[in-house]
Amino acid sequence: MMDIFFVVLRRPTLFGLLFLGLLFGGLPLAAQPAETVTRVDPPHWWVGLGDGTLQLLVYGPGISAWEPSLNHAGVRLLRAQKTSNTNYLFLELALESDLQPGTLMLQFSKDKKHYTRPFELRARTDWQPAGLGPQDMMYLIMPDRFANGNPANDVVEGMQDQSLDRSNDYLRHGGDLAGITARLDYLQDLGITAIWLNPVLENNQPKASYHGYAATDLYRIDPRFGSHQDYLDFTAACRSRGIKVVMDIIHNHWGDQHSLYTNLVSPEWIHQWPEFTRTTYKDFTLMDPYAAEADRKLMTDGWFDTHMPDLNQQDPLLARYIIQSNLWWVQEAGTDAFRMDTWAYSDPEFLETWSAAVRNAYPSLGLFAETWVHGGVVQAFYHGNTILDKKFQPDMPGLTDFQSYYAINEALTKADGWTEGVTRLYLTLAKDFVYRDPSLNVVFLDNHDLSRFYGVVGRNDAKFRAGIDWLMTVRGIPMLYYGTEILMGQLADAHGGSVRKDFPGGWSTDSVDKFSAAGRTELENQAFDYVRGMARWRKANPVLHSGRLTQFVPQDGVYVFFRYDDDKTVMTVLNASDKTRSLNMDRFAERTRGFTQGRHPVLGSIFSLTDLVALEPYQSLVLELLP
Repeated sequence: MMDIFFVVLRRPTLFGLLFLGLLFGGLPLAAQPAETVTRVDPPHWWVGLGDGTLQLLVYGPGISAWEPSLNHAGVRLLRAQKTSNTNYLFLELALESDLQPGTLMLQFSKDKKHYTRPFELRARTDWQPAGLGPQDMMYLIMPDRFANGNPANDVVEGMQDQSLDRSNDYLRHGGDLAGITARLDYLQDLGITAIWLNPVLENNQPKASYHGYAATDLYRIDPRFGSHQDYLDFTAACRSRGIKVVMDIIHNHWGDQHSLYTNLVSPEWIHQWPEFTRTTYKDFTLMDPYAAEADRKLMTDGWFDTHMPDLNQQDPLLARYIIQSNLWWVQEAGTDAFRMDTWAYSDPEFLETWSAAVRNAYPSLGLFAETWVHGGVVQAFYHGNTILDKKFQPDMPGLTDFQSYYAINEALTKADGWTEGVTRLYLTLAKDFVYRDPSLNVVFLDNHDLSRFYGVVGRNDAKFRAGIDWLMTVRGIPMLYYGTEILMGQLADAHGGSVRKDFPGGWSTDSVDKFSAAGRTELENQAFDYVRGMARWRKANPVLHSGRLTQFVPQDGVYVFFRYDDDKTVMTVLNASDKTRSLNMDRFAERTRGFTQGRHPVLGSIFSLTDLVALEPYQSLVLELLP
């Protein structure tokens, strides 16, 4: 009988509906209206996940006029809540501790008519996310621009954006999950331990849908990236290789084609204005003790863009909807970490509630948030583990460290001064005292919104290597943007498309394949080999994950810092000037005492610590110190 039961659930034929009606209450077939409920979010749930309650968003034409009920051991219907839109009904369920996996039948009745909707409660495994930490090397991929593994999904019938034009930076190019999965050998060989994908949820927007930051369904993978199973296959393939998966999520806004906006659940779900009002992007108003309330409201409640409705997470139904969707993806796909987009723009109280909820469900889940802000204290305000006395205290262990990004770019493009140039690198780390654990901040040279590092430093190979040396040895979780290792060097334009070029070789029609050494130029191979060598070396050396750090005030444009523990000492030297410099090692005796030589971990070069070391303009050195 159970075999028949599961067949019925998978294939709801007329016989199946009759069977379910007889099994769960003896409802006659004629009383089972077709498609009374067309959607339930979340699509299923797991026994033991969350705080013991579950909110179901039930959608169907006029569903709020129906009376819900259920009769299932271990589940109680606490309340049914209506909104101003009669097509929605929210059910709050209590899931008892003795609840067993199975199928819950949601029952609805109206005017002597009855409707039954199955809802699956799955068994939760003991799996926990692998998390994210300074031992990792993260790689950021824009899925539409990396590799095309399945041309059949390049254009999907019914999607609003039917574009496919690789010559246009703002149209879809056809990259997908299958293409990324097929390149995992390349990434593993490079030394990558975690992959951060720009958002892969459905973006059924009429234009610019390729980047993923205007979601239209929180429970559906965009079909142009592949199927739901394709995403599960990708995460499983990563897990089998020991590569972590970082999911990019957005709390602040949706795309304006999201069905919960076009058929708005409730006006309270969206920040409403008499006319379109854009956020000011002035994040510092949230911490300014003298800020006008009007300025704070414009910052948090203004829309990010014309097609991105600003979500009001103060509404408890919406807040719960967002939180549950995030928990759902952790369990469904084996997500190891979240990267939170536009962290500063969401409601602060919601961010505290959200972070507590996901941490309670998954204590080991990795978390870091985008904080594209200016100033060390401003950045630290959004962190959840600082010495600052502030009301805003989310459980947010890591941030995208834009302050160090600004510093490394300035160090290699601007002359040294009292606070500028390479001294800014020193001063940025000097402000780490505000963080209780700065090693969980994510450090990077560029990303999907910024000019590529190789272009920023004028395609200067010495500067490029200096940036890689800094990235691989400084404190924090290093992140590499796709293509940096092969010297992709485009500069950003107004809308970012120019820095999101295709990875050459990701499409079968490409004339060159830079995933292989044969397809790369000599200069590109030198860069790739160096990045790979440094990433593998970093992965194998705990001193770069958890070792202490000592830095010396820059002199004559030369910056030196050390990473060290009881087993190893690593010295990083950066000549950020356009002149040859001589480095006297005597100044660093407190860290070099007991060592006589330094060996480069990739190049194998040996340097004496008792002699002056000559540094060419913009030359950098990474040395493992030897007795």
